[in-house]
This record gives sequence, C-alpha cells and structure tokens, in this order.
Amino acid sequence: MPRTLDPELRRALAERVRYCHELGIYDFYRRRETTSVTVESASASLSPTQSELREEMSARKSAVVPAIAEDNLVEIVTPKLEYGVADPVAALKLIREDLGDCTRCKLHKQGRKQIVFGAGSPRAELMFVGEGPGADEDAQGEPFVGRAGQLLNNMIKAMGLRREDVYIANVVKCRPPGNRTPEPDECETCSPFLMRQIAVIKPKVVVALGATAAKNLLAMNSSLGELRGRFYDFKPAGVRSSDPSWPGARLAVTYHPAYLLRDPRQKGETWKDLQMVMKYLGIEPPKKAAE
Repeated sequence: MPRTLDPELRRALAERVRYCHELGIYDFYRRRETTSVTVESASASLSPTQSELREEMSARKSAVVPAIAEDNLVEIVTPKLEYGVADPVAALKLIREDLGDCTRCKLHKQGRKQIVFGAGSPRAELMFVGEGPGADEDAQGEPFVGRAGQLLNNMIKAMGLRREDVYIANVVKCRPPGNRTPEPDECETCSPFLMRQIAVIKPKVVVALGATAAKNLLAMNSSLGELRGRFYDFKPAGVRSSDPSWPGARLAVTYHPAYLLRDPRQKGETWKDLQMVMKYLGIEPPKKAAE
C-alpha cells in the first residue's frame, strides 16, 4: 500500500497545479525512464518526502494515464476531467465547472459581466466558432444573441437547420472591452477550453466565423480571403476526444456575421461557403433558400 502524502506537500502540489492552470498550462509531462536501474538509483537519492510522492504517483499511474506507444518519450499525467465521460452533456458540464469564474487573463477585470461558455446541441454535427462575446452576449450569457446573432440564426435557417441543431461558441469567453479584437495572450489562455469543447462534441464540420477564429483554430496567419473556399483537416490542439474512432472535423472559414452587417455585399460569398458545408454534410436547403 502506498503511503499517504504529507498534507503540507499535498497542499503545495495542489497550489502548484492551480498556478499552472492560471497560466493556461493544463498538460504535465514526465519523461519515460529508460531502465529500472535508473529509477532505483534515483529513488535511493531522494528524500523520504520525495520518495513518497514518486511511490504514490507510480501506484496511480495505470489508473490515470492513457496507454502510450512504446516509442513515445513522454506521458500525459494529468488527464482532463472529461476524459472517459461518454455523455457529452456531462462532459461539457465538467469543462464549464473547470472554467469556473475564470480569472486566468486580464479580461475578467475589464468589465465583463459573465462568462459566455457556448450553446446548442452537445451532439451537433456542425459547430460555429466566433471571436468573442459582445454586449448583448455578455448581458445574456449566450453567444450570438445580438444583431450579428440574429443574422447567424438566419444563415443557419437558410441551411435548413435550427439553432438548436448546431453548437455555437467563441475563441474567448469573456467580452473584450469595447468589443475590440481579443489579444493573442487572451486567445492563448482561453482557447484550450474551446478545444476541449470541440473534442467533446466531435462535430463533423467546424465553421470559423471571421479571421480571429480562423487564425486561432488553424494556427495560420493568412488573410481571410486566402483561407476561404476549402476544407481543412482539423483536430483540437492539446486534447483528445473520449471517442478514439473520431477522426477529427473538417474546418471551413467564412465571414463573421458582424462583418456582413457592415458589408452586405459579402453575403453571397458567405452563402457559397455554407453551401460547401451543406454539400459535405448532405444537407438539402429549403426550396426558398435554394431559389
């Protein structure tokens, strides 16, 4: 039986993990030891408290670490809370609880009223990802409910779908002041939660709405015009799905509805992007929309 960690060490370890989470670090790695002699000689030189920590981590390793190929050099030792949870509703709830009343980036002290997590079907085949909440979204706690949201609803309806059939989220979950573009550090801090949402929902297609969403999802710095008009193979970075058979999603890029409100001339181009998505998903548009 492994001995229990010293309470002081346990608290210090918990604080260290919490600190890393606040920095946006969620995966911790340990190099695989090459021989048993190395492990034994290293253990002999450890203090009693460190030996206890190694003993307990070793005993728990098989229970918390997924199987890794033999040629891998590292093992993930802190699985996400939702790993192993088959029900996407329960898994999304765990991610939301982990997000908590987030204070990981400066947006939490720049006037946000509440976190805007996401909305829609946890089993959606189609997912839309925008930039960040606006004033209406910040007030209501739901993404895309203002003027841009009404236009997105019309786009979804034109595809022959309902808002309830898809899932909608943003790169950042707190409103940037004055609806400014989220800054790189804010996106980097918040996007791991978006990646976890995508891995749980397992959509067939993700549509990036606007340049900020496209660049963050694809990790590319190309212009929107260069990114549109094709599919990209996409798997959420830094996480894995609870379903090993999920091959990932196809990702398409189109204009953000807020941009279309400013320049309605691009609605035709956006419809071409959505038609490409519909063809891939096998969706027939309503006759009125098709006409």
